[in-house]
Amino acid sequence: MPLFNSSNPAFRNDPFSRVQATGSTMTLNGTINKIGILLLLTTASAAWTWHITDTQGASAVAPWLWGGIIGGLIASLVTIFVQRAAPVTAPLYAVLEGFALGGISSFLDKAYQGIAIEAVALTFGTLFLMLTLYWTGIVRATPMFVRGVIIATGAVALLYVVSMVFNMFGHPLSFMYDSTPLSIGISLFVVALAAFNLILDFAMIEQGSREGAPKYMEWYGAFALMVTLVWLYMEILRLLAKTQRRR
Repeated sequence: MPLFNSSNPAFRNDPFSRVQATGSTMTLNGTINKIGILLLLTTASAAWTWHITDTQGASAVAPWLWGGIIGGLIASLVTIFVQRAAPVTAPLYAVLEGFALGGISSFLDKAYQGIAIEAVALTFGTLFLMLTLYWTGIVRATPMFVRGVIIATGAVALLYVVSMVFNMFGHPLSFMYDSTPLSIGISLFVVALAAFNLILDFAMIEQGSREGAPKYMEWYGAFALMVTLVWLYMEILRLLAKTQRRR
């Protein structure tokens, strides 16, 4: 049974169906362990840039932040297109994303005290909630569910691209950044959408493990879930910042 397409770019075009195991195979427990490693790496590098911000100021953390953003993008593209490299590129992606997340989080936390820890707690709370809903069968990755999530994610991605274009020409879309009820509503929708993407990712990892994908795909599956978690965290952080500005 072929894997359905996910809106997560790391799972596009059914990556598990393009590889065949020649030795040890992918397991669910192995993938969970890899996810834990990536989370630890991200946390460690995020703590490093947070420390730099506290001790040396914003100017000192800028190279780490932008290096993390650009380097993380490059590492993610390499991982997606060269899946066998995932045991190396996935940890590299986690470290680089940590640099970026730590810098961004530290800036926002200084503006809105405590916002970062709230975002972390909500991100992991959402992760465990969606995992529970998936394993108990309350929420299933049915074809209709998958299509809906993919279409909605594509629409949000298009909205972000349009917003970036308008920003480049000096005409930002205010409803994307202000703290109006409409803007907060959009952020709530995107957070929910990112959470639904976790369901698709769980299903992908489960099916890859069941079908005996190569061992290195454990790293690839862990990387793909991290992509969604990073997106979820950033959207929660954005939502919390908007609600703080309304107070």
